[in-house]
Amino acid sequence: MDYGIEDKDQETVVRLRGRLTFNDHAKLRALIREMLQTKAKRQVLDLSALEFVDSAGIGMLLIAREEMSNVDKLLILRAAAGQVKRVLTVAQLNKIVAIED
Repeated sequence: MDYGIEDKDQETVVRLRGRLTFNDHAKLRALIREMLQTKAKRQVLDLSALEFVDSAGIGMLLIAREEMSNVDKLLILRAAAGQVKRVLTVAQLNKIVAIED
């Protein structure tokens, strides 16, 4: 998994690329630390370029949501497609995390 961060006035947008799996745990933890340091209350993970996510990746997204919530920030998952969208739907993540198309 790779990512790029863009800070806007009202939100921070993080574009995830590639595959999000157990092997990306340390990288996602570093990303969460970066997100916690931004001023924006809305933290958006743009998943449009994410090709694959496994169950460990879903768990890491939930960790990110919890970390953001602990500091009064809102985590939003945006633009999931293909396998990633199917996994988010099956896992019913929309009941826990805000998901935008």
